[in-house]
Amino acid sequence: MRHALALAARGLGQVAPNPAVGCVIVAPSGQVVGRGWTGPGGRPHAETQALSQAGARARGATAYVTLEPCAHVGRTPPCVDALIGAGIRRVVAALQDPDPRVKGAGFARLREAELDLETGILAAEAERLNQGFVLRVEQARPLVTLKIAHSLDGHSAAASGESQWITSEEARRYGHLLRAQHDAILVGIETILADDPLLTCRLAGLEGRSPLRVVLDSRLRLGERHRLAQTASAVPSLVFTTAANGGPVLSSLGVEVLRVAGDARGRPDIDAVLSALAARGITRLLVEGGPSVQASFINRGRADRLEVFCAPLLLGAAARSSVGALAALGLEEAPRFVRESVRAFGPDLLESYSARA
Repeated sequence: MRHALALAARGLGQVAPNPAVGCVIVAPSGQVVGRGWTGPGGRPHAETQALSQAGARARGATAYVTLEPCAHVGRTPPCVDALIGAGIRRVVAALQDPDPRVKGAGFARLREAELDLETGILAAEAERLNQGFVLRVEQARPLVTLKIAHSLDGHSAAASGESQWITSEEARRYGHLLRAQHDAILVGIETILADDPLLTCRLAGLEGRSPLRVVLDSRLRLGERHRLAQTASAVPSLVFTTAANGGPVLSSLGVEVLRVAGDARGRPDIDAVLSALAARGITRLLVEGGPSVQASFINRGRADRLEVFCAPLLLGAAARSSVGALAALGLEEAPRFVRESVRAFGPDLLESYSARA
């Protein structure tokens, strides 16, 4: 099952709105005869890939799958029927599919066909892997990961505003991998005005995995001269705004402009933004900044994970904070997170956190 989960992870950032699923087929002899994971755009499914590889060797075998096999007819026949038809005798599954079209129906169909079925194996790991899919189905919003890079004293930019580069090349490469593993990347307009970023994945071999680029821009200050607008015909780009008018020039360049409800300060409402992204099939959103944008997600309770890069330098009290003002007034109200891992990238440390349940 751990091998199946590792296969499933290969699809992160490529399979939305579908879940990222992995499947391993093991013959009675103990030999792995088939492996598969969800293809780009959600097709083919992991089970059909693994069965195709296994061929006749699937008869009498065990299928390890990270999510309940689908039991409904979509663009492809149900995976549960493919498993039964191939002669699989035992299915070991990690997690029940929360999609109402499946949700237990796949397991029931396997039992009706008298296959041996074992469920719940590494369920927590499988749910974490597909947390974005689960959140989209159950809460109509994507998983939100905040990517933060700061100095030892908690600052993301010098007093002058200079921020390129706080972290090392090794850390920045991993940041590009994070982009490839998410369906969309979001920044505020201040980041665009200050840094004019491309917001693409530029890792060798993964250049084609750049996510949807999203900008929060209440007054539509994104201009045609900015690199994001200039490359919108090649990389999908979406601007959320509360402005009543404007945007034809951006639209002509390929930037989609979407008006949503505003918050108390007239900025795009975070929940309205997340709802709109989920409606487009986005399951995993990476938020890269700036400080006020990071704070808005934390204040709304929409920060599910934090990826915090810490660089070994000090910028002093006059420097700019990595996270803007929070609503919490004291220790009891402060948002809290659980640290899951610490890794080194060159001279920098990456601390990964999840929201406390």
